Amino acid sequence: MKVRSLLLANLVIVAAMAGFAVWAAGIAPEGMELPTHWNAAGEVDQTMAPLPALLMPAGISLFVALVFAVTPMLEPLQHKLEGSAPLLRAVWIGTMALVVAIQGIIAAPLFGYSPGAGAILVLVGLLFVLMGNMLPKSRPGFFVGIRTPWTITDADNWIATHRLGGKLFMLAGAVLVLAGLFDVPAELRMVATLGGIVVAALIPVAYSWWFWRTRSRSGKGA
Repeated sequence: MKVRSLLLANLVIVAAMAGFAVWAAGIAPEGMELPTHWNAAGEVDQTMAPLPALLMPAGISLFVALVFAVTPMLEPLQHKLEGSAPLLRAVWIGTMALVVAIQGIIAAPLFGYSPGAGAILVLVGLLFVLMGNMLPKSRPGFFVGIRTPWTITDADNWIATHRLGGKLFMLAGAVLVLAGLFDVPAELRMVATLGGIVVAALIPVAYSWWFWRTRSRSGKGA
């Protein structure tokens, strides 16, 4: 899998984000701090000076670039990696877009706006929807997809598990989007958010074991 073009694009974005951070910090009123964290109620509970607050997303974007660039090199199943390339590229691009948007949300108070935590939930939810849509297009590997002992060793198990996982990730993403769009109690928002993520993460793992167990009993397992 070729990553050079995406890596270059990501590095250009990092440079642009760093430049924006320096410019935006320069126009910030003296003593102003920007939000960097929100609690379950959507209230700001952590702030930082403008420059470090705005450089933080740029640093995260650089880290993401390095992780996604190195991952294909570490994959033992190189001959199957190209089958998961669409998922890897989509998640990479989606994560880049998410981090850029988060920098914009942090900078928003400088321009008279306060999108708040709800906007971040919506964006993360959309990333989950993207991941869910792309999961069924992946193939067995050690660094991409829902990796269990049963999916990695059985292509049929991988495909079935990722079809289910894709639907659950899209459902969890929709829950996150709704939780971000509507003004709901903090407790309900937290339960819906964590519940959706846990369901999307754990059910496919249990299903991959069940799929393997069923095939083993029927004599079709490896």
